[in-house]
Amino acid sequence: MQSMTVRPFEEADLDSAAAALVEVHETDGYPVEGVEDPQAWLRSKDVLAAWVADVEGKIVGHVAIMRSQGEDAVSLWTEQSGDDEANVGVLARLFVVREARKHAAGKRLMEAATDFGQKQGLRLVLDVMTKDAAAIRLYERLGWRKIGEATHHFGDGESILAVCYVSPKG
Repeated sequence: MQSMTVRPFEEADLDSAAAALVEVHETDGYPVEGVEDPQAWLRSKDVLAAWVADVEGKIVGHVAIMRSQGEDAVSLWTEQSGDDEANVGVLARLFVVREARKHAAGKRLMEAATDFGQKQGLRLVLDVMTKDAAAIRLYERLGWRKIGEATHHFGDGESILAVCYVSPKG
């Protein structure tokens, strides 16, 4: 694999990022929603900031920090910490195509998001489906702490068990 850079998401990245999202869905079943219109899912109005992993103009990974939309991870963290919801960001839409995983793309995307959160005074939380064991290993390796479990609802009444995490203190 050629040299990879992690940089802020730009509008010109949208089609390549959407293609990477669909590829990850086909190989891993992630995400469980958003694949029917990946461009809209990636451009959500709730995105505060996003980054991509880029290999010579091809997007091989993505991560975003979102505004809270009533996620269980946010509720768990605010109840446990007493923190105000306004000080919490949701790390979401993290995906990396298979070929880029051995080149630390996920780790580098997570570091970019975590650095941004710390600079903005945001404590980051996330939820991850229990089936996504590799992602769970990554979060724990990077010092994220489990704060509880939740049920992730999607589609037409479907649901799956998820684990909620909080970022390391900056």
